[in-house]
Parts: sequence; C-alpha cells; structure tokens
Amino acid sequence: MKLGFIGLGRMGLNMVRRLAAGGHEILATARTTAKKAEAESAGARWVNDLDGFVDALPAPRIVWVMVPSGAATEETIDALSRKLSAGDIIVDGGNSDHRDTVRRAERLSGLGLRLVDCGTSGGVWGLENGYCLMVGGDSDPVAHLAPLFTTLAPPDGWMHVGRCGLGHYVKMIHNAVEYGMMQAYAEGFELLRQHCGESLDLGAVSRLWNRGSVVRSWLLELSEKVFDDPAVLDSIAGRVEDSGECRWALESAIAESVPAPVFAAALFARFSSRRPDSFANKFLAALRNQFGGHAMTRRGET
Repeated sequence: MKLGFIGLGRMGLNMVRRLAAGGHEILATARTTAKKAEAESAGARWVNDLDGFVDALPAPRIVWVMVPSGAATEETIDALSRKLSAGDIIVDGGNSDHRDTVRRAERLSGLGLRLVDCGTSGGVWGLENGYCLMVGGDSDPVAHLAPLFTTLAPPDGWMHVGRCGLGHYVKMIHNAVEYGMMQAYAEGFELLRQHCGESLDLGAVSRLWNRGSVVRSWLLELSEKVFDDPAVLDSIAGRVEDSGECRWALESAIAESVPAPVFAAALFARFSSRRPDSFANKFLAALRNQFGGHAMTRRGET
C-alpha cells in the first residue's frame, strides 16, 4: 500500500522501517527537513511540503500521524483536514486522549474524512518484535488499512476494538496497567536491595522470575537489562515522568465509579519522585515531632 507518514521520532522511524520492509510505499514529511535523511534511510520518500505530500498520495489517501499527543496532534490533523478530500483516512497512532479523538472524528466526519485511532505499544523494540495495535474506527476504513496493521504487528497482534476513540481508550488502560506493574517491580526490587544488600544479584533474580514464575513478563525481561550495568543505574536521578495516560485513566475511573487504587498509587509515586524536598514530607516529620517527640532529620544530615 502507499501511505503518507508524519512523525519520525524513535517509534515513528522504526514503524516506517517495518512498513518499508513489508513492501509498502511510504511518503514522509515534516515542518522542517531535519528528519529527511533519517526518513530516507528508513525507506521513505521525502516530500518537502504538505501540498506536495498530499498530491503524491493516491485516493483514498492514507496519512499516518505519529506525533506527540495534545497540541502537536491537533495542529497536524487540522492542517491535513484542509488539504485532504472526502473519503481520505487519517490514522492517529499516538497516545491521544480518547475524548479528543472522539471530538476530532466528529469534526472530520463533517468534512467527509475518516479518522482511525490506533493505540500503539511496543516502544523502541517494535521494529524487531512488532507492535501491538489497538484500533478504533468504522469497519470500512479499518478493513482498508488491515494490510498495514498486519505488517506492523506480530501474528494476532492487532485488533479492531470498536468505534473511533476506543483504540486510544484501550491503549490508555494498557498504559495505566503498565504503570502499576512497573511500580510493583520497583518496590519489590527496592525491598530486596534494602534487606539483602548488594550481595544479591537483582539481574539474576529477574532472570529467575522469568523462568516459569507467575510474575514473569516482558517488563521483567527489560529489568534484567536495567541491572546489567549498576553504574548506569547509580548515575541517574530517581525522577519519573508521566505522559498523561494514567491521569486520563483515573479520570475515567472516577467518572465510571470504578475503584482503581493501583493506578492512583503508581501515578502518585511518580509525582513523589519529582519532589525531593517535599513540603508535605517536612510537615509530616514536624507533626510527628510535635505529638511524639520523634526525631527530625535536619538539612545535611543523613
């Protein structure tokens, strides 16, 4: 198939490589030419401007958008909506808020354009292993795009989960589950290190747990790599960012009255990692001193 691709970050470039290796013809463009050489090395043909990009695609045009969620996605889809024609398909493969996706789909439908949302999991390993794809949208455009999904995914690795917006919703919950799993592993390894000291090889424990235990997973396989070089782990700050999906999942849990304490705890732990001198923690230490005379650690003390 012939398609256009916008968004050539770490995942986007590897997706282009996998599509090109699968025999698809890919056009790429961006606001600047900074990614031109990388796009061409990945197997795409570069087009300098959006007009030429759109004109070079056959009807119904397919444009895959793989840019950061929020403003970047909004601006890209808005720009495309002014260039594309009725019947053309836009695929949003990023981590958009499903509510934004529904709103965009309704607006694009009024222009005769079709939006397919594709929650994409696989990270930087997707080129080799394939991408797990959670696809939302009407049946006709999804069926038309099936050869692309089949190329990108491993066997049985993509699914049409329902109407537009549900692809991003399923991916949002996937990411919230990922937060909880990562937090559980992190707490477990910290407790092991605290109790057993550095004499216990945590990489070996990761390998052990991946040999038949009930907590084996790909995240645990990646944990083995984390522990390969302790110097790298010791050199980084313990600040953990979040990209929004777990926040949206908690908003959905509140709206649906579904208890999600693991999601909340994992997200709040990430917030805590960014507050090394938290006012709340200082207050707690002072309050314990007031009612129980508990010692307080002063600045510079260990």
